[in-house]
Amino acid sequence: MFYLSRIEHTFRVPPSLLNLPIEEAIKGELEKLFLDKVIADLGLCVSVYDIKSIEGGFIFPSDGAATYTVVFRLIMFRPFVGEIIPAKVKESNATGLRLSIGFFDDIYIPAHLFPKPSSFKPDPNKKDKGTWEWEYDEEPYIIDGIDEIKFRVHNVSYPPIPIEQPKEAKPFAPMVITGSIDEDGLGPVSWWVDAEETKES
Repeated sequence: MFYLSRIEHTFRVPPSLLNLPIEEAIKGELEKLFLDKVIADLGLCVSVYDIKSIEGGFIFPSDGAATYTVVFRLIMFRPFVGEIIPAKVKESNATGLRLSIGFFDDIYIPAHLFPKPSSFKPDPNKKDKGTWEWEYDEEPYIIDGIDEIKFRVHNVSYPPIPIEQPKEAKPFAPMVITGSIDEDGLGPVSWWVDAEETKES
């Protein structure tokens, strides 16, 4: 789920930071540049791990900033296909579920990757919202949004940045995880705890 990525980058350190120890100033700038940002094919940056080397410090004419070339490592969130991850329900509608793991919310479980048969029950008090229900052995198993959900990563994609986006469109997500709960042991953890208790009784 988490990886170290080694990167080389050249950037300016503004004059206001040059009174700080150089590594502290550079780490602060790296965090501004990369923290909570998605790098295509590398994932979401969650932390600057360390700085391996710093070169340069050139101040170009008419520019008070110093330019450095830095080699550093970032901690990246990049789940692999097939990985099982626990999450919580953020949204539930007729197209499926949107999940969150706290620091990342663009996780989607489309309806066709639910256990079968599953059905959606609209909430009459909330437009486009509702709950999903899986029927097994004539018993309903509800995704109520309270339980932790375990899902298997089906795909990780990095959509291209749109040139234009309609006002009513959802905010652009630079990394999207598609998951599945269509296997034994996946879905709300209570499903399988209840199943074990039923077997034992």
